[in-house]
Amino acid sequence: MSALRPPVVPEPRRHGEDPADCDECRSRDEGIWLNDRWRLARIPGVGVPLVLMLYPRDHYDMADLPDELAAELGVLTAHIVRHVQALANICRAHVYRIGDGSAHLHVWFFARPEGQTQLYGSWLPVWDDLLPEYPADVADADATTVAQALAASYGGTAQTPTGQ
Repeated sequence: MSALRPPVVPEPRRHGEDPADCDECRSRDEGIWLNDRWRLARIPGVGVPLVLMLYPRDHYDMADLPDELAAELGVLTAHIVRHVQALANICRAHVYRIGDGSAHLHVWFFARPEGQTQLYGSWLPVWDDLLPEYPADVADADATTVAQALAASYGGTAQTPTGQ
């Protein structure tokens, strides 16, 4: 067991506290799927079959997300989960919101491969960091499938992945 380090107060600022310095705001037109309010991107260099990230296109965090966007986030999350879980050899789509690293809301979607019971539960992101990199061409194809299915079920526009 490790002892906790002393608290750091005040806490350091998160990246993008000032929208003028926010990388996610500068990337608001990039991703595998876009609509007027949201964008979905594939995270490269991961160990699990697919990791996607959903962002509002405008600068919000969870606490200041307008009610209309908060409601839309729930419906959009359900659509993304359905499409990830419809991929061949994927059993579950894990959804995470952490928020300590960036002030711009970002929601993670991790695809857990079918049969990989060792990857169950909240340890999936840890395993993702330990596994060898999943083939980018396969992840791009799966991301395209999800983006096209999302455009068909929810609207918006699927974009061609560029080896993100």
